[in-house]
Order: sequence, then structure tokens, then C-alpha cells
Amino acid sequence: MIDPAIILCPSCATANRVPSTRLEQHPECGRCGKMLFQGAPIAVSGVTFNRHVKTGTLPVLADFWASWCGPCKAMAPAFAASAGTLEPKVRLLKIDTEAEQAAAAQFAIRSIPTLILFVGGREIARSAGALDQRAIVAWTQQHLTGK
Repeated sequence: MIDPAIILCPSCATANRVPSTRLEQHPECGRCGKMLFQGAPIAVSGVTFNRHVKTGTLPVLADFWASWCGPCKAMAPAFAASAGTLEPKVRLLKIDTEAEQAAAAQFAIRSIPTLILFVGGREIARSAGALDQRAIVAWTQQHLTGK
């Protein structure tokens, strides 16, 4: 991990430098004072999504979904619960493919839900279809450790 880590605030999208030794200590945004990790995925626009992936230094796990999608609705609680396990080592984002069609097209989303894991600004893994919490965490950790 790059030290210090660059973490985008979920509230104001300001980039914050946080020493990796402080990630577990509930760091706050230097601009707005809100917690940088809230134990929940962040719903983002296409622009904010790109900032997290390209500016932030944490791995990003993105859930591409839509409100009309039954499997997306079924997976949403599991994805939310995964934040409690994966943060602060991984940033979890949700991208509504209906509202952010350009982002869906950019990443060639053909089915939803689709999870994409980004490290260093590039996609390293992709999974289509609903997963439970244990599978989301295991899949993410497997691809981050390379095992």
C-alpha cells in the first residue's frame, strides 16, 4: 500500500493523506471533519467514481447495479455488510447503471449486478451475478492477495 494513503472523503470528495498506520483509527476528513470510513458503501456519480479509482490509493470494489434489478436488491445488504469487513483496506462504491450510463458503458457492463475490483487505477477482477457477504469478501481478498 502507498504510504500515506490517499483517501477520498465520502461526504465532500476531498482527497486526504492518511498514514497507513492510522487507517484503523477512524480518520476524519481534513476539510469537512466527517469520518473517512463509515462502514458502508458509498453511492457515487461517474465523476466521483473516477476520482476514487484514479486519485485514491486504496483498492476499490465497485458494485454496478440498478434499482429495478431483483438480484441487485438481493445482493445489496450483503455488499453493505462487506464494508464492515473490508474497510479500511478497500473502498466500496455503488454505481447506479441507470443514472450513470456513461460509466456502465465505459466498463462494458453487460449484466447486473457486476462487481469490479480496481487496484492502482486499473481493473484486476470482475464478477457478474449476486453473491452473499462471505463470497464477496472471499472473492475480494483472493484477488488482492493473488491466491
